[in-house]
Parts: sequence; structure tokens; C-alpha cells
Amino acid sequence: MNGLRLGPLLRYVDDTSASVWVETEATATVRVARGAVTATARTFAVHDHHYALVELHGLEPGSRADYTVSIDGEQVWPEDDAATSVIATLKPGKPLRMAFGSCRTSVGHDAAGVKSHGVDALRSYALRMSDAVPVGAEHQEDRDLTDPRWPDLLLLLGDQVYADETTKEMREFIAARRDIEEPPWEELKDFGEYAHLYSLAWSDTTNRWLLSTLPSAMMFDDHDIRDDWNTSQAWRDEMQATSWWHGRIVSGLASYWVYQHLGNLSPTERREDEIYRLVLAHEGPDELDLSDVLDAFADRVDREPASYRWSYCRDFDTQARLVVVDSRAARVLEPSQRALLDPDELAWLDERMRGDVDHLLIGTSLPFMLARGLHHVESFSEALAEGTWGPRGAKMGEKLRQTVDLEHWAAFQKSFAAVSDMAIEVASGKRGRPPVSVTFLGGDVHHSYVSEARLSRRRARAGDPLRSAVLQAVCSPIRNPLSPRMRFVTAALSYGVAGPLGRIVSKSTKVPDGPLRWTYAKGPWFDNNLACLELEPAGVRMWWVKGEVVDDPSLPQLVKVADYRLGD
Repeated sequence: MNGLRLGPLLRYVDDTSASVWVETEATATVRVARGAVTATARTFAVHDHHYALVELHGLEPGSRADYTVSIDGEQVWPEDDAATSVIATLKPGKPLRMAFGSCRTSVGHDAAGVKSHGVDALRSYALRMSDAVPVGAEHQEDRDLTDPRWPDLLLLLGDQVYADETTKEMREFIAARRDIEEPPWEELKDFGEYAHLYSLAWSDTTNRWLLSTLPSAMMFDDHDIRDDWNTSQAWRDEMQATSWWHGRIVSGLASYWVYQHLGNLSPTERREDEIYRLVLAHEGPDELDLSDVLDAFADRVDREPASYRWSYCRDFDTQARLVVVDSRAARVLEPSQRALLDPDELAWLDERMRGDVDHLLIGTSLPFMLARGLHHVESFSEALAEGTWGPRGAKMGEKLRQTVDLEHWAAFQKSFAAVSDMAIEVASGKRGRPPVSVTFLGGDVHHSYVSEARLSRRRARAGDPLRSAVLQAVCSPIRNPLSPRMRFVTAALSYGVAGPLGRIVSKSTKVPDGPLRWTYAKGPWFDNNLACLELEPAGVRMWWVKGEVVDDPSLPQLVKVADYRLGD
């Protein structure tokens, strides 16, 4: 019997519709049923893998009900030993609650896995949501924070998979199909290997149930493709000179479209998508094979980033706007025009950075506001690599940039300044009614914190005061902790010597002061964790939770790491 290879994943959900994504073992017609509402979709193929996205319409706002998945008339989900999956539609006016985080590796949840990579915070959250692990007596004071109360959305902000740092299970799969001593060695080579990597990431029973019940939105970061992806033109030239990079970037972007991006889109946006339109238009008796089309598409968008947009935007009534920004593929790397966002992407973001909502949320895999010291170091490295201290300094700057991963917003100062200006204009009321908060959400850096921003002295003298709180909230990693040595190095670079030293070196290259200054309201901490955010009429509340082993490593307790409330 044909069955599910992966999924179901509950993706875009609003007040009256829901989208369910699956990967099947063979060509099929997939049916999803939620009460009296049913919908079907035929699979499409990509490199001998089969996928379907089923859209349910006409659901009641604010309703919650179980759903089933059938393949060719046979029910395949829930499985006999699986918990029931639920679709909960949005209720207009209900305060938005969202979980978010980034950086999650896929290893076992036994003692060995916990020893090497710590407790999986996402899985710990899933266990608590399913009531498989109740709140222990010693953590009753945290019940209001750890009790999930069903978030409306899970936002995954990058490194959902690691294509370059593979696990033992992934290496075994690679070795069974090609010579692992040949390029790209233990890293991913093609779509089939990406398909297996996603299966490892999302097939654990507990996380599979969570992803089938909690709507998700996603954005890639570098490890979804390769470490330091698009750091600089020098990095890109080095990759393009290899025999294997073209296959990696094509398969990485093609698989991202299938496994992550497609579910980010609303039904209306999918109908306008150049690839998905082919799926909707297909009427022949045979399954549509998108292999060649997707490969050509991925090749084109890598060469011509402005030809396709990975960023997306969602409005939750007038309560909130969520803008999720591609901070990797849309970069301009030519030294004379270097920008984190190309002109089209920057203009797209500019149109959506507006007030007239209670809260403006901007999700970007890279933290917009790093630790202040590290921010100065990165701005210095950009100026150095661009030749401020001459050719020898430029060579040193490029080496520093790649060695220490100095490639965040701060290393693209023109882009940082442009987006800072947008945020300031929103918060000062120049772009409509100012929100209660303008909050940047990020990941990537393997430590978590909250920062509160204010105008620089220069900007405060020249412009209107901020009428909105401007915040940076970071959650990283979900499961990929730094070693104790790297925690020390990161803390030193971010919060110790890099503070005064970073400001001195950035001044030495005549980097201008930015329009914002910020300080840390909470953090940093280095735990595997998952962040939760809840919007309030006059503020925003955030908290971070992690899994803690009590007896059985596979059944961790969910405990609070930190919490923050605007105004406290």
C-alpha cells in the first residue's frame, strides 16, 4: 500500500483555510478531511520523490478539530500509534501567540544524542504540548510559561537542516550511494540526499506530531545550503570554482522550495507562484514531473536573485504584521555595491515596513542587532575588506570575515542603515500610526538575548522621538549548542573585549555611527531553547524554554530559561 514518506506538515493556516503538506512513497491522490470539510490534491514528482499540498477552505474561524490524511482512499494518518493531529484556525481578535527559533540538528534523543547535542528544545515542547510529560512539582511556578496553550504559529528562522555538517545517519546514507572520499565528501550533493536529510529532521515521532498540528513558517539560513553562504564575492568565487557547488546550490534551492517555501505562501500567493501554477494547471493522466523545471528554476534564481522572492509577509488583522526577510539569497556581493538586500528586495521590504498595526514583527535569520561589540567588529571587517587600509588590509579583512563568520547585518552597513531608518520612521509615526512595538526576530548566533533600542544622540537631535519600542529578540539554537570553548570565545567577542575594542577599530576605518543604539534587556544564554511570543494590547511578552533531563533522556521536562515583558 502507498503511504506517507514524510509528514503531514500543517503549514499556512488562517481563519478559514489550512494547508497540509505531505511526501508520499509513490504517485497518489491525497485527501485531507477535517469534519465535513475535505479536499484532495494529486502528487507531483521531483527526482523520484512525490509531494502534495492539500488546501482546505471554508473552515470556521476560531475552530479546532482533528483531521485525517488518506492516500488513494486508504487512511494513512493518524497512524495506529500516533496521537491525533489537529487543525486550529485563527480567531479574529485573539492575541497572537507564536513560537520561534533556529538552528536544529537531527540526532537521536537517547543518552548519546543528549551528550553530543543536548536536549532538543522543539521535541521537549512537543512532549509538553501532547501532555506526554507533565510539569514537575519543582517547576509549578513556571506552569503559565511552559503550558503551551497552543501557539498560532511556529516560525523557524534558519538552519532547519545542516547540509554541510552531516550526522552519522546522514553519512551512512551518502556512503551507500557514492564514494564519500570524493567531493563533496560528507556534505550533500543532490536532491535525493536533501530529501533524506529532511526526512531525518522531521520524522521523529514526537516532532512529526508537533509539525502536523502546529502551523509552521520557515526561512533558510546558511547551513540549509552551506556555512557562510553568500558571505562575500570572494566566498562565492571560491565555491563556483569547485566541481560540486553548482549541484549543491541547485538541489538546495529546489528542495527548499518543495520542503519549506511552498508552505509559507497563502493559497492566493501559491496560485501566483511560477512553479506551483504548473502543478495547478496539470490535467494529464500521468503525474507531473517538475525535476527539470525546478532545477532550471534554482539555477536561475541563484544567478539572478531578483528574479524570485523568498521573503513573505502576513497580516494578522490590525493586531500584527509579520515580515519574514530573506537575508541570504538576495545579497549583492560586488564590492562596490555590496548590500544584504538587493534593490528590489529592499524596496519590497520598504513597502511593508508600515505602522497602522499594533505590532510590527520582522523575522530575519540573522539578528538585526547583534551584541554591540560584535556589531562594531563586523562593520570594521567590512570596511577593512573593502580596502580602507589598502590591498593588504583588504586581504586580511576577507580572511577575518570568513574565519569568524562576520557576515551579519552589521557587515553590510548600507543595508543596516537603510532598514534602521525604516524602523525609526515606523516607530516615530512617519509611516502611519506607530505600533506598540517594532520587534526584530532572529537566530543563527547560537546564543539568545533581548535588546532594547533607542535613537543615537545624533539621530535624536535631528528627528522625532520614538513612540514605539524597538526590540531585538534572538532564539538560537533549538538544538546545536556551542562547546564550552566556543561559548567563551563568543562571549568574549560579543560582550567582553569586543565592546571597547570594536568601537575603536570601527572608528579607525571611519565607519559612521548608526542611527540606533541598543542595550541588553535579557541575556545572553547559550542553552538549546525555543522562544515563545505573545502579543498584548499594550505590550509584548516573550519567554524561552528548554528541555531538562530528569530521569529518562528521551522524556525531558520543559522548563523556563528566561522571560521578558515590555515595560517591566
